[in-house]
Amino acid sequence: MDPIIKISDLDKYFGMLHVLKNITLEIQPREVVCLIGRSGSGKSTLLRCTNFLEEPSHGTIEVDGIKVEAQGKGGEHRQQIHDLRLKTGMVFQEFNLFPHMTVLGNVIEGPVTVKGMDRNQAIALAEENLDSVGLLFKKDEYPNRLSGGQKQRVAIARALTMQPRVMLFDEPTSALDPELIGEVLNVMKKVAKDGMTMLVVTHEMGFAREVADRVIVMAEGELIEDSNPDELFRAPKDPRTKALIDRYRSGES
Repeated sequence: MDPIIKISDLDKYFGMLHVLKNITLEIQPREVVCLIGRSGSGKSTLLRCTNFLEEPSHGTIEVDGIKVEAQGKGGEHRQQIHDLRLKTGMVFQEFNLFPHMTVLGNVIEGPVTVKGMDRNQAIALAEENLDSVGLLFKKDEYPNRLSGGQKQRVAIARALTMQPRVMLFDEPTSALDPELIGEVLNVMKKVAKDGMTMLVVTHEMGFAREVADRVIVMAEGELIEDSNPDELFRAPKDPRTKALIDRYRSGES
């Protein structure tokens, strides 16, 4: 089976700072991959390069057959990025909901304006996805009437309504109060169980251990370890991974 995400020889510089260093990574359809590592290791930058929210300095990104070279120019490059983004749903740390739109308005905005979907079709799809995240009853509310966990679940429903082939999650629980984290993680578990390919930047080690098919550890802009969760948490090979897991375990006790 061909990989659905293929990242090759990826570098990213911010000025003189070399943030991502020769990253090569393949993810199979329906695979759930969690990226873990200390803050500043490059996890979020890698995620944002995957859908060209950050333009890579070098390398290629391919998602579901759409291949884009870094630093391309002109209309063809812009169209390739547009096509690649249609394949990827993105959920951010902050919810990025439009405050002047209802929940339903937020969820249908992308399909109608970006994909040109018929409004009634978009509404039906949005209601289906809101129901799947347990928030159909909030469809006529405005974001300021929602909890943080509810806002993030709406953001997930919004991304799913674009019918992506891949979902990218950038620390989706980091802005939430501790008591709200579980409701978002439960929705993400359901999305994974439904067969969505997922690349998840997270500090939630329990989620990574339970849900991921693979856990990848980043440090200083490099992928330092890539393994199944059981093996990685039981016997990490790199001392930096061991230190990360030890900190997680000490926080559990």
